[in-house]
Amino acid sequence: MDLTVLVDNNTYIDQYYLGEPAVSYYIEDKNTKILFDTGYSDIFIRNAEKMNIDLKKLDKIAISHGHNDHTLGLKYYFEEFNNSNITIVAHPDAFKEKIMNNLEIGSPILEDELIKKCNLMLSEKPIKISENITLLGSIPKMNDFEKRICFGRQLVGTQFVDDYVLEDTALVYQNPQGIYIVTGCSHSGICNIIEYAKKVCNEKRVLGVIGGFHLFNINEQVLKTIDYLKANNIPALYPCHCTSLKVKAEMINKGLPVHEVGVGLKIKW
Repeated sequence: MDLTVLVDNNTYIDQYYLGEPAVSYYIEDKNTKILFDTGYSDIFIRNAEKMNIDLKKLDKIAISHGHNDHTLGLKYYFEEFNNSNITIVAHPDAFKEKIMNNLEIGSPILEDELIKKCNLMLSEKPIKISENITLLGSIPKMNDFEKRICFGRQLVGTQFVDDYVLEDTALVYQNPQGIYIVTGCSHSGICNIIEYAKKVCNEKRVLGVIGGFHLFNINEQVLKTIDYLKANNIPALYPCHCTSLKVKAEMINKGLPVHEVGVGLKIKW
């Protein structure tokens, strides 16, 4: 698997790309070309052009969850490419209307409209999207220290209800050596995600994790997360996006192998 960071909060020094507080990764698994999340604007397209990545040749777009820093780029994708053959894969709740403090924070294209624009695959269960990559679907609670937090409200039927971002999911890539996990925001809990990926793949060896860990302050959850990551002896961690500098510093101080992430990063697994 080859992964290129198209969108992140940060860019590398002397690499002249655009950044924003969002996520988008371009992934190739053999002959399958996947976009994981689309960021908050059109910069995933502009950065891809500078990197000579042809997004017209995408096979699939996988969505981690429905918040607009991961889905707003869909609007620009269809304006730019008008690709009705693209397959979009996500949890069934990803394209429902979402609000916070009367502001829309969900996808710019909801399910009823999206189904007319692409091949839409919605699944709560794990679903293979390439030879070696699985979208995990609903992430169950696997520990006692990562709790679901309400984040705005979501339209269910005709009413808005508290939104615990139950659609939040991740990708897992499996090869003979073990598994690699790619997250969006980890609203489900990064340890829950890793543990569920291990279960889905029947594999205990976790070789790397990249994505938002949704950790901001040093608290009990962060300390237990660090203990969990150390116990799993993961050789490469790439926390980014919604992971604070404080948390990354604490991870490094506790001896975890934390790597820098920025637009333009390329990882080959």
